[in-house]
Amino acid sequence: MTVNIDTRAIESSGVTELYISAAPQHNAPPAEVAEQLFCGIKDTLRSQNARILEERVFATEQVMDVLANARSQAYQGQEFDDGVAPSFLIGDEGASLGPIAGVQVHAISGDIQTEVIDLDGAPRGRILHAPNHTVLTLSCISAPQLNCPKEQARVCLEKAEAALKKCGTNFLSVARTWMWLNDILSWYDDFNGVRSKFFAERGMIGEGTRQSMPASTGIGLGAADRSDCAMDLFAVLEPADSTQYLQAGGKQQCALEYGSAFSRASRTPTPAGETVFVSGTASIDAAGATTNIDDAAGQINDTIENVRAVLRDMNVTDDDVVHILAYCKTTEIESVFNSIKGKYNWPWITPICDVCRHDLLFEIEATAIAKRNT
Repeated sequence: MTVNIDTRAIESSGVTELYISAAPQHNAPPAEVAEQLFCGIKDTLRSQNARILEERVFATEQVMDVLANARSQAYQGQEFDDGVAPSFLIGDEGASLGPIAGVQVHAISGDIQTEVIDLDGAPRGRILHAPNHTVLTLSCISAPQLNCPKEQARVCLEKAEAALKKCGTNFLSVARTWMWLNDILSWYDDFNGVRSKFFAERGMIGEGTRQSMPASTGIGLGAADRSDCAMDLFAVLEPADSTQYLQAGGKQQCALEYGSAFSRASRTPTPAGETVFVSGTASIDAAGATTNIDDAAGQINDTIENVRAVLRDMNVTDDDVVHILAYCKTTEIESVFNSIKGKYNWPWITPICDVCRHDLLFEIEATAIAKRNT
């Protein structure tokens, strides 16, 4: 096989959550890789009678149409394709795997119901109803018609808020966001200013608040619609007010101290367990400064240990990790990472893209689940 389909299944009473990481095993013709990726995902979904909740595709711009066509062929009909497109996310070509980094899918089966939610007249998300749980996911919200990146960021947040209001809730129910920021190094400070202002206006941060900032990743991957800012979101509507936020973890202090409004991690009940979202994490010290400058191996090892420290603080283990993304700034960094990653039994997908600082070479985000006792 040209690809590997890694599936982590978490079962609870009447519900199973599936975390699928589909990635090439080596560089091969894109059409062959794309077909095997989506046929493998389809076969996994069918074997579990599962429905997609979240889906992200990581590749270069040149092969996105190939991937979209392969997905359409594999998912044809309404069995798997409910009209909600995945987030198609553009990075650079990898040295070892070529133009396609992989596909992540979060799916669910069992005693559930799902419905599609529209934004701007297009299907952009899903509401999942399971026993005692209601979850909302939104996929690649963007505003490419606007010329200013800051305006795009503000409108993305406002569109997400409108979707939350349709569901009778607000940003305080959001456990996790992903911010896809094209040309991130040219405007990341501006993005942080927009997000911080928005959160302050909603009473999520500031004096007298509980600092309910979602876990988040802000990374230099572009959306396929060529917007400067696009956004994915995961919110828990029921049980209400159930998400816990970790402001500082391991040796990392609260990101607000250096002007970035996100929690180090969040922990929230999902249908099969307690899900921990670890934010995008890098080689940063307690003061928020970059460590191991110009040392790829040092940054990679420190980043992994920072993630593991946050996992411990959230009472999950390395073995509970179900999804993980390792963002490498260049193919040279990717090569160093490839020599290290085998130490960890994690389902790596490795996009090549800029991280949020010029001197940061590497970043990781992770999702882990502690199974609920049944």
